[in-house]
Amino acid sequence: MSASPSPLTIRTATGADAVAFCAIYNPYVRNTTISFETQPVDEAEMRRRIQEKQQRHAWLAAEVDGQIAGYAYYGPFRPRPAYDHTVESAIYIAGHQAGKGYGRLLYTALIDSAYLRGYREMIAVIALPNPASLALHLALGFREVGVLQHVGRKFDCDVDVCLWQKSLDAGQGSL
Repeated sequence: MSASPSPLTIRTATGADAVAFCAIYNPYVRNTTISFETQPVDEAEMRRRIQEKQQRHAWLAAEVDGQIAGYAYYGPFRPRPAYDHTVESAIYIAGHQAGKGYGRLLYTALIDSAYLRGYREMIAVIALPNPASLALHLALGFREVGVLQHVGRKFDCDVDVCLWQKSLDAGQGSL
């Protein structure tokens, strides 16, 4: 019989989380096409990103047994004022914590945060293939709205991205 996963604590991220976030994120950068960055992110840059997002948006940390299991954030979708009601989201879970349901709990909290702050639309841009991310977004009520073909290039391969959208004014993520 397998043990149930430890309880997840979700909180607002701080600059002190930068080291742990780099440890989660940089393997995605180095080893996958999930992130289109090609160079690992250092602690100072991660801290800057956290602070920048939190000026108007949200960045959440998920902890299990006092250790960071993942993080999620949203920020501006596009820079023009007419897009101000729309945010773009991202989520990263530590490899050893994947598949335990933590991503769903963390993302639901992120969606709820955006809803409570008055945002109406959330966009996810997912590099393909990424079946786990597609399944998560589908389970949380996002809908696929398009595929951009060959827009990324990493590891000498063209990468497609899929756009997914969730209307937040139709209800919170936890509904």
